[in-house]
Amino acid sequence: MDLFILTVTCAIDLVLGLFVLLRDSRKVYARLFVAITIILTVWIVSNYLTNHHVDNLTVANFANKLAFVSGFGVVLSALLFTYNFPSKRDVSSMERFVVAMVSTIILAISMTDWVAGVVTLNSSNMLEFSIGPLLWLYIIGFGSTIVMMARNLLGSWKKQSEVKRRQSRLIFIGFAGSALFGLVLNVIIPVIAGNWDSTRYGPLVTVLLVGTIAYAIVKHGLFDIRLAAVRGVAYVFSLATLGGLYYLVALGISEFFMQGQQSDAISQSPASIALALVLAFIFQPVKKFFDRLTNSIFFHDNYDTDDFLERLGHELSTASELRDLLQRASNEIGGTIQAEQAFFFVRYGDGQAHQLNAGTARHGALASSEVPVMDAYVGSAGSGAIVVDLLPETEPIYKLLRRHKIAIVLPLTHDGAVLSYLLIGRRRSREYTRRDVRVLETIANELVIAIQNALSVQEVKDINATLQQRVNDATKELRASNKQLQRLDAAKDEFVSMASHQLRTPLTSVKGYISMVLEGDAGHISATQRQLLEEAFTSSERMVHLIGDFLNVSRLQTGKFMIDTHPTDLVKLVRQEVSSLKTTADAHDLKLRFRAPAYFPVLYVDEGKLRQVVMNFIDNAIYYSREDTTISVELSVVDGSAVLQVRDTGIGVPKLEQAHLFTKFFRASNARKQRPDGTGVGLFLAKKVVVAHGGSVLFESTEGKGSVFGFRLPIKKLSSAPTESTEEFKE
Repeated sequence: MDLFILTVTCAIDLVLGLFVLLRDSRKVYARLFVAITIILTVWIVSNYLTNHHVDNLTVANFANKLAFVSGFGVVLSALLFTYNFPSKRDVSSMERFVVAMVSTIILAISMTDWVAGVVTLNSSNMLEFSIGPLLWLYIIGFGSTIVMMARNLLGSWKKQSEVKRRQSRLIFIGFAGSALFGLVLNVIIPVIAGNWDSTRYGPLVTVLLVGTIAYAIVKHGLFDIRLAAVRGVAYVFSLATLGGLYYLVALGISEFFMQGQQSDAISQSPASIALALVLAFIFQPVKKFFDRLTNSIFFHDNYDTDDFLERLGHELSTASELRDLLQRASNEIGGTIQAEQAFFFVRYGDGQAHQLNAGTARHGALASSEVPVMDAYVGSAGSGAIVVDLLPETEPIYKLLRRHKIAIVLPLTHDGAVLSYLLIGRRRSREYTRRDVRVLETIANELVIAIQNALSVQEVKDINATLQQRVNDATKELRASNKQLQRLDAAKDEFVSMASHQLRTPLTSVKGYISMVLEGDAGHISATQRQLLEEAFTSSERMVHLIGDFLNVSRLQTGKFMIDTHPTDLVKLVRQEVSSLKTTADAHDLKLRFRAPAYFPVLYVDEGKLRQVVMNFIDNAIYYSREDTTISVELSVVDGSAVLQVRDTGIGVPKLEQAHLFTKFFRASNARKQRPDGTGVGLFLAKKVVVAHGGSVLFESTEGKGSVFGFRLPIKKLSSAPTESTEEFKE
């Protein structure tokens, strides 16, 4: 019975220690826990040897001393364990020295008869145990170590999280309970009763200690015990299935093919070796079968990680609008891990001025005033997943997340700054495990990329909306400005029309009086007086033409510009204009040369307006040509059109300004220098008159080399009278 208790207890202790070590092999507390289980095993074995070696007192005495050493070694390793778990504790140099010194002394004297006493045989051939004179020192050291362990577990109670409090409470119960029962069974009862048989049951208390500590480590460290147990069951079933299959096949081989041979020959036969290899290959498929079977029974609510990642990737790739993306991702994540709620908090825009909470139905929401608390914690603790149950209750973020019923927070960072938070509520069916946290951390980068893409789209939309608003505002302003300009233009046209009408009457009188004087109605005039009067007459005539231009511009604006067509000899018209401007050309030392065809058809045109066009072209050529050059005026018929060309070798028109030449009031820069008194309406009106006749203007120019101005009129169209004698033309 004693041997069975010892074997089972040692096996349980060592398996639990190995299990914790494999789970957290890099953690100091995991290694110390293994040390506790190993020393406990030594203590159990030494106790057994002490009580069952009646025939060898040397072994019994050594085992008795080893029991005292390992007993204190258990509480000493447990003390070191509490320095590192549930939370790491700062230890002063003085405390380290005292613990090391006292532990060394107690361990040293425990190997002497001063503590363990001497094991002897009585008259009945039974073991007797004496008490060492320094046993009281051992008991004090043992108890003091337990007190220090309790201090470590409960000393920083308020600063620990709820999970760490539960871990501390469980470990304290395990240590205190096992130490108390161990002290009673192994020291107090033997000392008082003088009977050491109670030490045989001492190993049982180690199961309480090791089991409680292992449970505290794995249960409250997001470890899924149910999953481990189910996986263990699946593993056992797999081995049992393969073992049974091997046994049945081997039995069949021995019965039907290898009768009469030794069993060892059967085990070494090629068939058995091949069978073993086959079973080794099919172990994984068999294990997967039992994994699926146990999952369907015990984990019907579990999820496949690969399927989840594929579904989430699809949701993230098909949504571009930010709110829709966050809602889809929240529904997928929350539905998969069975969370009560899941939602995102995102900051975006210039200076992160905009904030958005979006997630599953009836989700919570973070206020802008609460986010700095989370930012501060992430800045100090890092960007990993935050499990609320693992936070100290003194942390401000703990109270904040508890108030919102949040269990896990996943900060989503980009370039060291928090871009968003994924907040997940409590789980409906069971607690979250490390697997859940790892899965969430796996999808963090994918979520960051998706949110960045959605924010880029959102930013483009915001920019477009802003630009559209600006365009609308600018359009509104332009319309208002245009209306104002139209009012100003109308006022200007009205002024030009009124001034032209008012100036036309006195100028006509001046021109008439000068003509009368030139004709001798006022008496004889000298040659000098005639020359001066002719210049005055020419200037007044030019002024009358200029006023006529302004009146025509005004008529274009008001829609009263009329084309009054009559049969006209265009050759005669051009020749008259050339003759009338010959005096002006001579004054500028220029020659005017006119060339016309022998036959030219009569056209139905507005003689007065077309005369003004011809005069304008020739007049410009005179004023912008160099001295001692020739101005060529040519009238011809080309491809069914009447073509007039006025060619000069003057200053020309700059290439960059040619496109604006026939617009209202425009004058080229070199023309303004050559003739400051120009108005810029002559060419404008010329084009309007020519177009009104169904023709087109001709223009070629090279700056510094001269220009060609003229028009092309359709002969066929203008060879007969129009249906109406007059045609209204509006700009």
